[in-house]
Amino acid sequence: MLLGRKHLAPYGSVKSRKDFTQPQLMACLILRTYLKTTYRGVIEILAVSSELREVIGLTKLPNYSTLKKFADREGVLEAMDGMLATLAQAAAEPDAYLEAAMDATGLESSAASAHFVSRSGKRRKKYVKVSVLILCGSLIPASMVLDWGPGNDKVQAKELMDKAALSVRPDLLYADAGYDAEWVHSYCVDWGVMGVIKPVRHKQDGSLGGVYRSQMTEKTLKDLGYGTRWEVESFMSGMKRTMGSILNARTDRGLMTDAAMKVLAYAIRR
Repeated sequence: MLLGRKHLAPYGSVKSRKDFTQPQLMACLILRTYLKTTYRGVIEILAVSSELREVIGLTKLPNYSTLKKFADREGVLEAMDGMLATLAQAAAEPDAYLEAAMDATGLESSAASAHFVSRSGKRRKKYVKVSVLILCGSLIPASMVLDWGPGNDKVQAKELMDKAALSVRPDLLYADAGYDAEWVHSYCVDWGVMGVIKPVRHKQDGSLGGVYRSQMTEKTLKDLGYGTRWEVESFMSGMKRTMGSILNARTDRGLMTDAAMKVLAYAIRR
């Protein structure tokens, strides 16, 4: 509720009936994600929990369709980006040495297992690719970018760093070989951050090209604590175990919103 009030206007329209505020509806959506239920399901839970209704400030219950319409509204994804930025600012101590890590994972748009899909002879449907940049130590995400997978991780790298730069500036940014590119290193330098990225060796003699890539030797990676990168893997694993790895929405916009909700709900839980 506190985060929602900072990034959402009380009402979405001057002609609103003012039955519910936007922060209240956002709180209901995050609760829905945390409980891994449906729009109808979270309303049923609120109906039998006077304590939850009191905390959220609901004097009457919204219809499940009201939640769905709010989730699909323009500006909701942008508001969630702002809420993440606020969390990151709170987690980053002023003037403290700050390390961050970025990576991507996939959230399935179907409950069918990979084994079932392969045995049935059908092709796997597209999935939502979630890229996050997390602060090491607290494992709070500073930014997220949503796209369709599969795809190269570097495609989302610039937007991911641009969003994070609005709230934090880490000293080191760890990333795996999927982000290996000279331009990614250069973009980190422009941000004032040192990129620590495991290189991919393309040349037959094993040498590395580029001013920044050539510095990423095994010794350098070890000295800079490259093993810290696993913390972003921990974030991904924890998010999937806690919030689930399957998206229930059916529309493209709904799938993106559900994926963003998982990231935000898990960040708030942390």
